[in-house]
Amino acid sequence: MPNGSLDAHLFREKSGVLSWNVRYQIALGIAKGLAYLHEECEDCIIHCDIKPENILLDAEFCPKIADFGMAKLLGREFNSALTTMRGTMGYLAPEWLSGLPVTRKADVYSFGIVLFEIISGRRSTKMMQFGSHRYFPLHAAAQVNEGEVLCLLDARLEGDANVEELEVICRVACWCIQDQESDRPSMGQAVRMLEGVVDVDMPPIPTSLQDLMEGDRSDTYSDS
Repeated sequence: MPNGSLDAHLFREKSGVLSWNVRYQIALGIAKGLAYLHEECEDCIIHCDIKPENILLDAEFCPKIADFGMAKLLGREFNSALTTMRGTMGYLAPEWLSGLPVTRKADVYSFGIVLFEIISGRRSTKMMQFGSHRYFPLHAAAQVNEGEVLCLLDARLEGDANVEELEVICRVACWCIQDQESDRPSMGQAVRMLEGVVDVDMPPIPTSLQDLMEGDRSDTYSDS
């Protein structure tokens, strides 16, 4: 693909900086692609390895979901599939880590993690100093609940973003990484949220992240 993979544009220092509008359109394009796989194909296709490396960008920076080596076909009469844990750590949904059968909501979780990376230009799995080490989605979920979403924006954008869109995409990301599958939106719902067709309520901080937060309440955040 002419513009390579998404990770090269988000994480490599020598890459050009993606504008906010391009980032938002990439996020929406990924959501539409996953919604097609989950809801419009004859059999539901669970990708099982959504991450920036598997998002290719064409000449117009339209995203294409790639690498279906781990994908699972799920007949419409089934809700879940058994699969061994072979995805990429940091993008795996809690139920997958627990050895439970995966559903299309596993892709939704991974999509939420990717959204935070599109917003921030940093690896969600990268450890950062917050007293003891912890990972970016915990910091992000807390800031979303406090209404401080601008601090999550990639510093290279120098604040140049549509704040309403930033608020929406941050909320969608938080909904996508909820611990319980039933609390996550479908990808079709995520598309409608990103398009502004439906309102996006304030998401709760996922319980697993709340547990981590309890031990860090007295610590001060600083980027490492």
